[in-house]
Amino acid sequence: MLQSMESVQELKNWMVEIKEGRTELDETRLWRSLSKWDDHLKSEESQLYADALSHLALVRFNRLSKMDSLITEWINEANRYDPKNNMTQTLQVEILLDEFVRVAVPSDYPSIRETDHGSAKRKTAEAYYHLAEQFFQSEEKLKTQYSQIQESAKDVVPERVETIQALWDLFIQFRDPFLRIAKTTEAYAHSLDGVYYSASQFKELKQAVEEIKVLQKQWQEQLEKITGNTVDESALNQLSEMIGLTEVKKRVQKLYQFLTYQKKRERSGYKTKDGINLNMILTGNPGTGKTTIARLLAKTYYELGLLKQESVLEVDRSQLVAGYVGQTEEQTLQAIERASGGVLFIDEAYSLKRADASGNDYGQTVIDTLVSAMTSGQYAGTFAVIMAGYPEEMRTFLRSNPGLRSRFPEQNHLHLPDYSIDELIEISEHMAIENDFILTEEALVSLREEIERAQVDQTFGNARTVQNLVLEAIFEKGASEALQEEKEDFVLLEANHFKQGHQSNRQLAFSKLHELVGLQQVKDEVSKLTAYAEVQRLRREQNLQAMPVQLHSVFSGSPGTGKTTVASIYAQALKEIGLLKRGHLVRVGRADLVSGYSGQTAIKTKEVIKDALGGVLFIDEAYSLIQGAGSDYGQEAVAALVEAMTIHDENLVVVLAGYEQEIEQLLAVNPGLRSRFRKHIVFDDYTHDELIIMLSHLAERNGYHFTEDAMVETKQIVPEEGHLSNGRYIDSLFERIVQQQAIRVSQIESPDTKALQEITKLDVEKA
Repeated sequence: MLQSMESVQELKNWMVEIKEGRTELDETRLWRSLSKWDDHLKSEESQLYADALSHLALVRFNRLSKMDSLITEWINEANRYDPKNNMTQTLQVEILLDEFVRVAVPSDYPSIRETDHGSAKRKTAEAYYHLAEQFFQSEEKLKTQYSQIQESAKDVVPERVETIQALWDLFIQFRDPFLRIAKTTEAYAHSLDGVYYSASQFKELKQAVEEIKVLQKQWQEQLEKITGNTVDESALNQLSEMIGLTEVKKRVQKLYQFLTYQKKRERSGYKTKDGINLNMILTGNPGTGKTTIARLLAKTYYELGLLKQESVLEVDRSQLVAGYVGQTEEQTLQAIERASGGVLFIDEAYSLKRADASGNDYGQTVIDTLVSAMTSGQYAGTFAVIMAGYPEEMRTFLRSNPGLRSRFPEQNHLHLPDYSIDELIEISEHMAIENDFILTEEALVSLREEIERAQVDQTFGNARTVQNLVLEAIFEKGASEALQEEKEDFVLLEANHFKQGHQSNRQLAFSKLHELVGLQQVKDEVSKLTAYAEVQRLRREQNLQAMPVQLHSVFSGSPGTGKTTVASIYAQALKEIGLLKRGHLVRVGRADLVSGYSGQTAIKTKEVIKDALGGVLFIDEAYSLIQGAGSDYGQEAVAALVEAMTIHDENLVVVLAGYEQEIEQLLAVNPGLRSRFRKHIVFDDYTHDELIIMLSHLAERNGYHFTEDAMVETKQIVPEEGHLSNGRYIDSLFERIVQQQAIRVSQIESPDTKALQEITKLDVEKA
């Protein structure tokens, strides 16, 4: 009850703000609010409910620029709860106008010939009679609605009612000729033996049709006055309505003003030596709106008269670059010809010239042909080129092509930033409402979590990603509710629709950790580190001061002590508490980071870091980065690593692994590196008993078991002081034992289940 009262008061306050112009209509918010109302609340607050419902219908009508079944349903429902609501009456007028636009007044009529045989004449008569029937059915429906409007809305929207009056007066003029058509054709259409019209009938029919055609022309002219007032939105208006992109909007506005100024100077006779440069570079990550902005720029150029058409030809490398000499130039020229008069939009333009391309790569031919066409020849000045791609790749691409770069001045470079979380949420709600869905408050929370989970690196798709999330949620809703007959809901997207596949078990990683044999100190340290990180996250969520969290760690110990396994569990634990978005492990060594050529190591290291974003980068034998020949390249990798740890902050966790003393030498090389690794976890060698337990667990996981004699023999084989290879030694030993068991069992005719699973003393001895 309390929640209902709060909902009512909130809606009351909001409706007041809307009517006073202090806030705008929000279709999603209105729909979400009204979806919570039950029948009792609707009856108690009938006027408020009708008012809100009529405003919901209005905002949908404004968005669609036409009536649809939902708008009609909402208006009728609002009218039931409050017949005197002004907004409802206004919208009822719009419904009637929409009915007039769609009314069945035909413009084409079957030809009438006296020479036709009987069956053809009968068929024509039936067609005319059917047209007349359609008209009278429409008239009856419109007459009822028109009578209601005259009584209820004439004082609310007098001008619109006058418009309807004029339409109705013209519409009823169709009645007489259609009545004559019906009378003329009725007898003949239903006759089985009539073979001709009489001359008077034929004349009457033709005259009625001619009268209808004259009225039809007047009718169309009248409708165009009503429907023709909708002017196509300008490019600048369309841009201003887009979510976010504040700086982009300012830049395009300035560009528009500059181009307008240049155009005025040109018309006044002033010349600009270099002409008006329309070529643009658009940079941004996926889903930031590069293609949309390119289309709006094309429309802007067209509106200013700088291009003959607003068309955009979208191409990429595959449509321009061919595999044979001469073919690439031909394909590029064909694309330029198709784009002539408009814009040639090249997405991922940097792919035209690949850094590692061989001599037979013809991407440079595209660039040369393009530059030539932009500056001279029959196509110069007839089209604009807009190139788009990732920021860093586009900068490298332009630097390597001076001729191309000079055609795109700095002021024509436009960067589209990633959307903020709030902007992406707003975009999601727009996408949902366009599909006639709304998100509950709980769904918005889940959606935000899903967006944050996806925001890992530059491959994040921004608006494209949230579109996929909304469409997946719609699919999940439809798939899960299609068979529920007791309560059909076609509108609400709930929290669970966004959480498919992400119902994480927050204790799974710790369960895996504690299942490991030995390593008690390691378990304690990892548990303390993850517990500290989670508490700091919770403090931030509660707006409490949080201590900095240092997640980068050093795992030191001998080979086979479980460093890689624990690192993987550590990554999963950090994901489960919400500090890592992917929680995967990327394991690398020196060869994966260090190149044999100067400058290439940093590039190689950055690629590895990209793969590890959202998870843990595990560098095995990390001290090898500064050992051996070419150690300067290793230090280049270290420098790139330190830079990445600063840039990506908590989106990347690095674990250095190796022997303790050598790791200390590595940390001493770069002070920035040492300051980022405050947590050192030591992995002790496994004892004899721990190795035996590991072997038993390994056998059990793989469906084997040792006999008592076999286990006694195994304990004697495993060194009392342990083994330098630790867990790797156990893996190798078990593999050899299983192979010996396989040799023995293969000699048994039709071995049973017990024989296939059992490991004997003999198997261990031979291993």
